[in-house]
Amino acid sequence: MISTLIPEKTVELLAPAKNLQTGIAAIKAGADAIYIGAPLFGAREAAGNPLSDIAELVNYAHQFRARVYVTLNTLLHDEEIPVAVELINQLYDIQIDGLIIQDLGLLECQLPPMPLIASTQTNNRTPEKVSFLEKVGFQRIILARELTLNEIQEIRQNTQVELEFFIHGSLCVCYSGQCYMSYAIGGRSGNRGKCAQSCRRIYSLMDKNGQILMKNRYPLSLRDLNLAPHLKELLAVGVNSFKIEGRLKDEFYVMNVVSYYRQELDRLLPQMGLSKSSAGRVLVDFTPVPAKTFSRDFTTYFLTGRDKNMGSTDTPKSIGEKIGIVNAVYPNYFTLAKGSPQLNAGDGICFFDDRQNLQGTRVNQVQGNQIFPEQIGAIQKGTILYRNYDQLFLQAIKKSHLERKMAVRLSLREVSEGYRLMAIDEDGNQGEVVLPIEKIIAEKPELAIATIKKQLGSMGSTHFECTEIKIDLNPIPFIPIANLNTLRREVLEKLNSIRIETHPQLKAEITPNDIPYSEKSLTFQGNVLNKKAVAFYRRHGVVTIEPAAESGLDMTGRKVMTTRYCILGQIGRCLLTNKTDKLNLPLFLVDKDKRRFELKFNCQKCEMEVYFGRKK
Repeated sequence: MISTLIPEKTVELLAPAKNLQTGIAAIKAGADAIYIGAPLFGAREAAGNPLSDIAELVNYAHQFRARVYVTLNTLLHDEEIPVAVELINQLYDIQIDGLIIQDLGLLECQLPPMPLIASTQTNNRTPEKVSFLEKVGFQRIILARELTLNEIQEIRQNTQVELEFFIHGSLCVCYSGQCYMSYAIGGRSGNRGKCAQSCRRIYSLMDKNGQILMKNRYPLSLRDLNLAPHLKELLAVGVNSFKIEGRLKDEFYVMNVVSYYRQELDRLLPQMGLSKSSAGRVLVDFTPVPAKTFSRDFTTYFLTGRDKNMGSTDTPKSIGEKIGIVNAVYPNYFTLAKGSPQLNAGDGICFFDDRQNLQGTRVNQVQGNQIFPEQIGAIQKGTILYRNYDQLFLQAIKKSHLERKMAVRLSLREVSEGYRLMAIDEDGNQGEVVLPIEKIIAEKPELAIATIKKQLGSMGSTHFECTEIKIDLNPIPFIPIANLNTLRREVLEKLNSIRIETHPQLKAEITPNDIPYSEKSLTFQGNVLNKKAVAFYRRHGVVTIEPAAESGLDMTGRKVMTTRYCILGQIGRCLLTNKTDKLNLPLFLVDKDKRRFELKFNCQKCEMEVYFGRKK
């Protein structure tokens, strides 16, 4: 297999960065790469970053041989194309490692020789689509979240391009790039970075006769993805980059989740003859637990087959970790069943009441097994309790001192003008400095040797840790501590500069070709919003092209969502397996503003489609 962005036989842990601070925290926690939003045109409009911050993150990351990918993955209007191209050139100048894009019209532009990564928004779920994108010049493809292990394996067997796959975080219920619900409702397009999260809204499910099957729930809301138990299988089928979702999440979420997956991968990679794609050893002084920073409960989605409980239909909010079952309730406190995790004063707890509505309160005091909440409210015997704010855990993260250290070997020897200190890091980079100084023989050689080793090996807050010191001196000299500190500081600064300067930058030229696209006709779901995109698809044999929804299409009556998730499967009324259950089709979702969305069930493909209708 040809590997482009990362070295052969290595695997990348890819972390989100809301901003510079979060990006640095992710690298310290063990990320091999970061993805961060450009100042404009990112699929998370609220997560854009100035070029100066991206440049600083690039310099920081490259010290560790970590990479920085920038998202510029929205659809573009014609007048935005020149602005985007100028921005891409600026990103190339600050030496980012790859650009994540959705709009294929950019391939018709004169771009710098920068590796291109096909966003998951380009709807990458078949070998044919991935192969096409590989042949037109992409170095990496971000796969659809809905894929199974077998489907990923089939894609790998038919392509050589790098494959990136989500392993953790929030899930879009619709195939990425194919959701127009937010745009249909209020003109805010996810393909333009302005998704209003229509899938997390309240709806009622009713049949054609108006009978309510589900009232005021969240039938399109999904649990969060967690594929930690399946990393080995993903490695086996050829995933190169393991991606964590969360460009809107804070640094504590990122630190927790990244360090957790770093530990998991570090345990697995040696078993499979693989290694991480960046440098340095991560030192974490807390025990990471993903459910403690944000969780709607977890799902494996479709990876090993359809998860029957992938929906978070009672709430779109974080419920955190399950604590246990309430054993008894008293006027101002309750107790939990034996063996439940310890709650502490200041914790946030939540639960579903007898109407399955999420309720929450705060723990004021704990006395033994007696928990005194701010409000006892609807807590009853048998209530399942969750902790969505673990005060001690969050305090531990906030106080934590994450470190990432690269191994370095030092060698000190005498030269004609003084003493030379050489440093060689774990990647073989080498730096040296010479300190001109008067040579004085030490009166106490053993003490002088001990002082030299102590001062040279004390690397403090630098990114290095000394694993070996060779002293080739005879006779043993006396070197003042200040001079030893200067030698160490200067050689490490030089080595660090060398690491940044020699960071491998892949050059990837896009050469236009006429590889045929698999379809001759594109509907609005082809997401063609500009003339460059039209030219791209014409070049590749597409004859009929309908403009993208964001061109101003009236979406009434049109399909606004296609999803592998099925509401009927979630509520146990699958049309295929529940033959005796007679439903009055079609079914509709109705929101609080009385908008109706017709549901159609493509049972042959095991997909659900959502169509937009007017208010009724």
